[in-house]
Amino acid sequence: MKILLAHNSYQQAGGEDTAVKAEIDLLRSRGNEVIEYRRDNSEITSQSSFLTAISTIWSSRSIDEMELLCKKFQPDIIHAHNTFPLISPSLYWFASAKKIPIVQTLHNFRLLCPQAMFLRDGKVCEDCLGKIPWRAVTRRCYHASTLQSAVVTNMLTTHRTIGTYQRRVAAYIAMNHFCREKFIAGGLPADRIHIKPNFVNPSHTPNWESRRDGLFVGRLSEEKGIATLIEAIQEIMVQKKNMNTSLSVKVVGSGPLSSEVSRAFANDYLAKKNSAEIFSLLHSTLFLVAPSTCYETFGLAAAEAFSCGVPVIASRHGGLAELVTDGVNGLLFTPGDANDLAKKILWAHEHPDQMIEMGRAAYQDYRSKYTPERNYKILMDIYQNAVATNGVQHEH
Repeated sequence: MKILLAHNSYQQAGGEDTAVKAEIDLLRSRGNEVIEYRRDNSEITSQSSFLTAISTIWSSRSIDEMELLCKKFQPDIIHAHNTFPLISPSLYWFASAKKIPIVQTLHNFRLLCPQAMFLRDGKVCEDCLGKIPWRAVTRRCYHASTLQSAVVTNMLTTHRTIGTYQRRVAAYIAMNHFCREKFIAGGLPADRIHIKPNFVNPSHTPNWESRRDGLFVGRLSEEKGIATLIEAIQEIMVQKKNMNTSLSVKVVGSGPLSSEVSRAFANDYLAKKNSAEIFSLLHSTLFLVAPSTCYETFGLAAAEAFSCGVPVIASRHGGLAELVTDGVNGLLFTPGDANDLAKKILWAHEHPDQMIEMGRAAYQDYRSKYTPERNYKILMDIYQNAVATNGVQHEH
């Protein structure tokens, strides 16, 4: 197929950008032609706030540039990942006018929540789910700014009102059943929301000998549960005074809470590592910790751990609770509960044989659910369905 992929890159690359690159490589490796339309949030610094606000709702530039690409490339399908804020939902109307089916991957909850993560004051908040999100403005949910929150809310309200999300998208991709149900509750058409998780390219077959310690991999920010992890580790350190143990949890990543992590973890803070280094660490790790306080739409680090035969200690909500089965391929704890997390980490350390068995189960889950081969088949089925039904969708 000829696929035009549209993505608004973030100023700080994260799991979403990693997943987009992996999918492009996967499609090309199977003989598909992929051309990319990219906008980058670094552009925002060189344009007026008024222009940014207008283009968030409707970007004439994106339409003009897509017009040129489509004339030259003649794509069978357009696959959008992130359109916020520079590409804008005008992309959906452009595709509809050209009768090119468009598929939208739902990497976050932006279409339902201006803040995109259902998170407020460090806790899950669904006050705007299925409603006009005016509360986001009064609470300054986006970037702690009334003005910026109003811009995002205006964008969402406008395009809900004119039916953009309901009638101009041929197919949506949600990462799991949990996310699919949230998007249905938020008003997206259930018959067009397909489930396709992210995938992980295999490194090498796991060897379960010499596994020890825990590992956190991810952005060091509030929504990832860093404060909960720090508190849990401090509690464990108090208990260690009465224990003969060498338990440690290493932390890989960077972000706004890097200094706090550095102080709390000292030599166990390994800062940012490249992909090869992370996989090397995973292959000698007993368990991964994923303590997110927000709803993760997937949890790429957890899937990477599974591919290395590593079980995951995760928050009992969102996509992580669907990915991890308690006592089978990992352990679940109450989100935001440092005491519960400390108990699970200590149990994992004291029961290495059980954790190894969970790691074996995690690897089998990877083999059956998160390989490139399985992912490619699901993606192509979604594309073919979108092409077949595109004309029908536009009639409703």
